[in-house]
Amino acid sequence: MTKVRTRFAPSPTGRMHVGNLRTALYAYLIAKHEGGTFMLRIEDTDQEREVEGAVDIINRTLEKTGLIPDEGPDQPGLVGPYVQSERVKAGIYAKYAKYLVDKGEAYYCFCTKERLDSLRTQVNGKDIMIYDKHCLHLSAEEIQEKLDAGIPYVIRQNVPNEGTTYFEDDIYGRIEVPNAELDDMVLIKSDGFPTYNFANVVDDHLMGITHVVRGNEYLSSAPKYNRLYEAFGWEVPTYVHCPLITDEEHHKLSKRSGHSSFEDLIDQGFVTEAVINYVALLGWSPSDDREIFSLEELVEQFDYHHMSKSPAVFDIQKLKWMNGEYIKSMDFEQYAERAIPQIRKTVSKELDVNKIAAMVKTRIEVFPDIDEMVGFFEMLPDYDISLYQNRKWKVTPEKSLGVLTGLLPMLESQKVWENDSLYEVLKEYSEKEGVKAGFTIWPVRIAVSGKSVTPAGATEIMEVIGKEESLARIREGIRKLTDAQ
Repeated sequence: MTKVRTRFAPSPTGRMHVGNLRTALYAYLIAKHEGGTFMLRIEDTDQEREVEGAVDIINRTLEKTGLIPDEGPDQPGLVGPYVQSERVKAGIYAKYAKYLVDKGEAYYCFCTKERLDSLRTQVNGKDIMIYDKHCLHLSAEEIQEKLDAGIPYVIRQNVPNEGTTYFEDDIYGRIEVPNAELDDMVLIKSDGFPTYNFANVVDDHLMGITHVVRGNEYLSSAPKYNRLYEAFGWEVPTYVHCPLITDEEHHKLSKRSGHSSFEDLIDQGFVTEAVINYVALLGWSPSDDREIFSLEELVEQFDYHHMSKSPAVFDIQKLKWMNGEYIKSMDFEQYAERAIPQIRKTVSKELDVNKIAAMVKTRIEVFPDIDEMVGFFEMLPDYDISLYQNRKWKVTPEKSLGVLTGLLPMLESQKVWENDSLYEVLKEYSEKEGVKAGFTIWPVRIAVSGKSVTPAGATEIMEVIGKEESLARIREGIRKLTDAQ
């Protein structure tokens, strides 16, 4: 049995789009599930679209996500070079294009832009150019004469006008297209660079790729690939087309969505492992209803035959939920590396940020959620005394004033300022007054935080902000409540 070989072949045009990340992930999982080889190839033949530093982004993303290539530009194997521009310089594409010309499966085309424009026509409201095979009929002498004269040319595939070409996809089944609809596509452009389709076929064959993973937007070009494989007499690899990814409004995921790339998501406070886990489920379903997977578990479970044909909706709320689950399960040291810098954006005071981080760990979905939760540690917000009203504990602003006034001297005399001892003070007051602990704790929570919802209890907050600040905030609460009477 042939060993499985897959490849991720991105163009270096910027940040890694979620769709590209899924392609890389699925190619990795297919290879690793079968104990095969995962390869990286850089497709930089479209020099005008290349973005400086984009190759570094690709390498950095693969490293962060754990999708480490077995072969590639930085891990050379036996089928390099692994960068298409270097393969152009090595003459690989020109050699195979010339081979097809010699077989009659391709031909030189010297048509000018003006002549090609004259062939444009409207088909279903689209302006397209269907080439008329004009240069196919040039004699060998005419071709040589033009080559010697240095007239610019492209090399086109010679597709028959009759019959049909079919394509078998493991997800979408058989796709059949009349040859009359297949244009004589360009294989080598006038600048000597190969077209995307031609370079893909040549490289995939020479590199021994057994499974090609790509988006279903390429389904329409799949028959063209088969024509090329037939022209060369090569075996066609298994094609795995992934479903479209849309946003919540079912529009194609675009850069305007704000979460279209891996780096966008990391910048927004998502955890790498959660992103990979979620992206794996955009078009693939495990055999059970399980949703949380490590990369190693995905390798074990992934079967591309369980992929869907239907578009996958990128639900940012679902990703946030999943991210929150990953944050909850993080060991504290790993979590603190991300949480503490986030806390420090809001809290500059010399407080115990480890304790603050522990308070919010199970309450956040993404790290920027921390900002709103911890701002009161830095400074007591201006709040309305209506917050002192609590139906559950039957607390009113008037009763809250009595609680804070009665507690203040007890807290002022408290020597040990720790959560447990402070709770005992509040408990002692409650027992003395014959009220439930919640009746006492609620006014204190409002006074020391200015919020009805906090990441920790009143006494935990008081321990972190310290005695002096706690008492100052309680006195401010008393002042607010007194003024309102």
